[in-house]
Amino acid sequence: MSALAHIVQSGDPDRYAASLAAPEDMRARLWALYAFNLEVARAPWVTSEPMIAEMRLQFWHDTLDGIAEGTPARAHEVASPLAQVWRDCALPVELGHAMVAARRWDIARNGFGDAQALAAHLDATSGHLMWLAALALSTGPQAEPVVRDMAHAAGLANWFLAVPELQARGRQPLPDPSPEAIRALAGDGLSRLKRARAQRAIVPAEAAPALLTGWQAGAILRRAVQDPARVTAGTLGLSEFARRGRLLLRGLSGRW
Repeated sequence: MSALAHIVQSGDPDRYAASLAAPEDMRARLWALYAFNLEVARAPWVTSEPMIAEMRLQFWHDTLDGIAEGTPARAHEVASPLAQVWRDCALPVELGHAMVAARRWDIARNGFGDAQALAAHLDATSGHLMWLAALALSTGPQAEPVVRDMAHAAGLANWFLAVPELQARGRQPLPDPSPEAIRALAGDGLSRLKRARAQRAIVPAEAAPALLTGWQAGAILRRAVQDPARVTAGTLGLSEFARRGRLLLRGLSGRW
């Protein structure tokens, strides 16, 4: 197993599992992007010092600047392959910068003013990552709205799963933690998921592994609609059997 594959399998097993649906020669592209996402997502949490966390994020900001300028890639197990993928696939550097900037939310400990602010955060994290992955799999611009709808649903489902841990760490992950507000967020996520799947034909089959990372979103969001209290209680997650079964069915059918 390559170093990148090991990093993603250990730190983001769901995305790793979905990546195995991609052709073998395309998987390393996804692993580089997912490993980058892990690095920036973890940066605010590996230290209690805001300045050190900022420095870790600045490293990735500077790495992306170097990629854009064509300077030699940094000697780093993630930065080097990331630079190769970014240049080979002509990926938009500004999306990577936005992913880095979004992680400052974890450092600042600020809440979200409203549902739109949370949606913007999800778009800058889950949305940009899924779109970059789709681009790396040769997706054209016409598919971007579909990919971003799918990414929002997947990102929101993952966000709900993380709410108890975020609250335990002193963050305010929900703009409004009331059952009615949680149900409204989940309902909007389900609407976007339905809209994305209704336009599945717009997304080339080659890009399916990028969208397959959201295979649990529907079930998790439906649970949140039915019983919003499960979000803060931490009981939204699917069993291991259900998770693997859903991924297998989606992967075999290609119908993310």
